[in-house]
Amino acid sequence: MASNQPTGNVPLRAGQIPGANMPVMSNQPNVPLTSTQPTANMPLRMGTQRPSAFNVQQQQQPPQLGMQQGAAAHMKPQMGVTKPTPTPSLQLMKGDSFRFTEPDENTLLKQVQSTHLPDGRAIEVKPLIHIVEGIFKHADPSVGAISDLETRASVEALEDKTYQTDSLGMLEVLAYVIDRISCEITCKCSGGGDAHVTAISILNMVTSYSWDAKLALALSAFAVNYGEILKQLSEILEHIHVLKPQFDAIKNLVRAILDVSNCIVQFSELPSQYITAENEALSLASAHIPVAVYWTIRSILACASQLTGLTLFGREHMVSTTEAWELSSLAHKLSNMHSHLLSLLHNCHKYIDEKKNLEALHSLRSLEVRSTEAYIDNISLFWRFLKLPFVSDEKKYPKPLHNRKTLFETRSPKALIYPKDDLLPLVDGATKTRVNLEVLRRKMVLLLISDLDISQEEVIILGQLYRGARQHQTRHESQYEVVWLPIVDPDMPWTDNKQIQFQSLQSAMPWYTVYHPSLIDRAVIQFIKEEWQFGKKPILVVLDPHGKVVCPNALHMMWIWGSLAYPFSTAREEALWREETWRLELLVDGLDPVILNWMAEGRYICLYGGEDMDWIRKFTTATNAVAKAAGIPLGMVYVGKSNPKDRVRRNNDTIAAEKLSHIWQDLTSIWYFWVRLESMWYSKVQLGRTAETDHVMQEIMRMLTYDSSEGGWAVFARGSAEMASAKGAIFLTCMQEYNTVWKDQVEPKGFMPAMKDHLAQLHTPHHCNRLVLPGTAGKIPERIICSECGRVMEKFLMYRCCDE
Repeated sequence: MASNQPTGNVPLRAGQIPGANMPVMSNQPNVPLTSTQPTANMPLRMGTQRPSAFNVQQQQQPPQLGMQQGAAAHMKPQMGVTKPTPTPSLQLMKGDSFRFTEPDENTLLKQVQSTHLPDGRAIEVKPLIHIVEGIFKHADPSVGAISDLETRASVEALEDKTYQTDSLGMLEVLAYVIDRISCEITCKCSGGGDAHVTAISILNMVTSYSWDAKLALALSAFAVNYGEILKQLSEILEHIHVLKPQFDAIKNLVRAILDVSNCIVQFSELPSQYITAENEALSLASAHIPVAVYWTIRSILACASQLTGLTLFGREHMVSTTEAWELSSLAHKLSNMHSHLLSLLHNCHKYIDEKKNLEALHSLRSLEVRSTEAYIDNISLFWRFLKLPFVSDEKKYPKPLHNRKTLFETRSPKALIYPKDDLLPLVDGATKTRVNLEVLRRKMVLLLISDLDISQEEVIILGQLYRGARQHQTRHESQYEVVWLPIVDPDMPWTDNKQIQFQSLQSAMPWYTVYHPSLIDRAVIQFIKEEWQFGKKPILVVLDPHGKVVCPNALHMMWIWGSLAYPFSTAREEALWREETWRLELLVDGLDPVILNWMAEGRYICLYGGEDMDWIRKFTTATNAVAKAAGIPLGMVYVGKSNPKDRVRRNNDTIAAEKLSHIWQDLTSIWYFWVRLESMWYSKVQLGRTAETDHVMQEIMRMLTYDSSEGGWAVFARGSAEMASAKGAIFLTCMQEYNTVWKDQVEPKGFMPAMKDHLAQLHTPHHCNRLVLPGTAGKIPERIICSECGRVMEKFLMYRCCDE
C-alpha cells in the first residue's frame, strides 16, 4: 500500500508546520475522501489559491486537486490538498458562532480522563512547542504585525530555518495527526458547533499520547492556519485597525495558552530519579493537568472561531457580547490555572533541588576526603565549585537548578561545571579579561570567600599585599594565586544594585575573580558554610596544588605577615610566632614609614587612641610638655578606634588643625591597625595559646581591652625593648604629675623606667575591663583571662548596629 506520508522537501508558507499539509482520512461521516476546493465560506488551507476578489457571494469551481479513495492505495499523496467542505447544514452563516457550553466539572473530569489511553509512544514536545511559539511570535495578531510585510518575511525565514533542523523528521511523522486536528478545528469553526464536543473529539484523536504531547499537537494544528489566516486578513481588509480590540483579546488568550502549555511541558521534564508521582506537589499537578489540557484546547477553539469569523466577514463581523466574554473568561481561567500549576511546579523544583544539593554536597565531601588520601589535580575541585550560569530575562538570582546545567549532572568529574573545556569562568584582575581554569593548575591557590559586603578596606589592604608579592614573582613566598568566590544568598533576587556592587568590587580586585556569582552552585555555598565555617566575615582558604586544604582560613596570617606567611600552613604560623616578641614593630609593621623613621632616629614613640576629644587635647598637650621638659625627642600618632567611623574622622581633622600630633589621614590604616591586632589574637587562639602563659597574647588582649572600653589609652615605646601602656585617665595623671612627682627619677632610672614605675603606682586593683571580639572572628574560646588581673572574664552577648 502506498504510504500516506509526503515525500521530498516542500517549501513552507507563513504559518505552516513542515509536513502538516497532506491528504487525510476524514473523521466526518459520509464525507468522501475526494479533496475539494474550499468555498468562500471556509478558511483556506495551506497551499491553496484563494478565488479572485474573495467574493463570498460567488463560488469558483476549480479542478479537483486530490484523488479518489480507490486510487489512494496506488498513488502517492498530493501536497496542497484541502480539508473537506462542511455540509450545507453546518455552513457558518453571518452572525452564527461556536456554541460554548460549560460542562459540569465532575462530568468533565471523567470525560477527559476517559479519552486518555497512552500506549507509551513518546515525541519530542519541546521542539514542537518552540516552532509554534515562533509562528505565534512573528505572526502576532495585531495591526502592526498583520500589515507588516517584513514580519511575514521573518516568519518565512524562521520556518525555512526550522525546516532544515533535526525536528523535520519528527514533524513529518506527526503530520497526519496534526492535519486531522486541523481539519476538525477548521470544519467545526466554519460550520458552527459545540466547543465542548469538539474539544473531546480532539482529545480522542490524540488518546495514545501523553498530556503534554496532546497539547503540542493541538497547538501545532492551530498554528497551521494561524499565520495564513492573518495573511488573508491583511489582503482583504483596508481598515484593519478598527479590529484592534478583537486582535488584542485573541493575543491575550494565545499568550495564556502558551503559558499553560509550557508549564505542563515542564512537568513532563521533571527528572524521575529525583521525584516520583508520590510527591504531594506532583500528585496534585497530575490530577489538575487533564482539565488544564481540556481548557487549553477549548481556548484554541475560541481563538480559531474568532479568526474564522474575521476571515469570512471582515469588518462586518461584529463580536457578540457572549463571544467577547468567552475570550476574556477563558484567558482568566487559563491564567488562574497557570498560576496554580506554576506554584506546584515551584514546589517540585524545590524538592528536586534539595535532593540534588544533598547529592552534590556528598560528592564534594567525598572529593575533599579523597584529596587527602591520593593525588588529585586541583582543577578537578575547581570544576566542581563552578558551573555555567543560567541566562534569563528575569532579574532573579540564582535561577532554580532545574533550569540550568547543574553540578553533578554530567558523568565526567572534570566536566561537572559544563561539558565544554573552553569555558572561561574566571576574570584576570590584571587584564580584566576572561580566562580558563588552567591558569590555576598545579598552583597554590588562596580562595578569598566573602559576600558582597566585603569592606573597601579589606580589598584595598589585600590589594596592596598582593601587588607587593607580584613585584617579586621569583621569590618563594610569591608563588600563589588568589581567587575571589563571591557568595550570595541563592534565595534572594539579583537586582541591578547588586550587579553594580559586584562589578565595583570585581574591578577593584587585582587577582582572579569568578566571572559571576551565579557560577557558584547552591550546594557549594552550603559546603563552604558547613565545612569551612564561612559566616559573614571573609575567609581565605588555602589549597595546595593537589586541591588539599592547607589552611581553612589564612586571612589572619595574611593580615599579620603578608606573603611572608607562605605557604600559610600551621607549621609556618608557629615558626613566625617563635620569631616574634612584644615590640613596636609588631604593632605597626608596614603601616607607616614615618614611625619606622622615628625609630631609626631614636625617638620615643607614643601611640594613643579613643574617641574622647577632650581627653585627647589634655593628653597630647601634657605629653608634649613633658617631652620638652625632659628633653626627649617624641613622636605621637593617633590610631583612633577599631572600625573607625565619622567620629574618628572628625578627631583626625581636629588633631591636624590644632597640630596636636601626627595622624593617619587614611582611615584604612587605622582599620588595618586594629584588624592586625584582632588577627594576632585569633592566631594565638587557633594555636591554643592563652594570656596566662603567653606574654604576647597577654599584651594583645590588653590592647583589645583598651579599644573595647570607654575613654582613651596610650602606649609608649623606645626602640624594640622598652614599652609601657595604660588607660587614658591613668596616663593623663602620670603626665600631669611629671614635674611634681617623678621628674627626679628620670635621671637615675631613665625616662621609660621612671614612667613605668609611676604608672604602676597609679594603678588600682579596682577595674572594669571589657573585651569585645567580632562575632565572626572564628571559634571564640569559652574561657578568657583578664589581661589586668588574671581572673576569668564573664561572657556576654552583644548586638550592635552603628551607622555613625
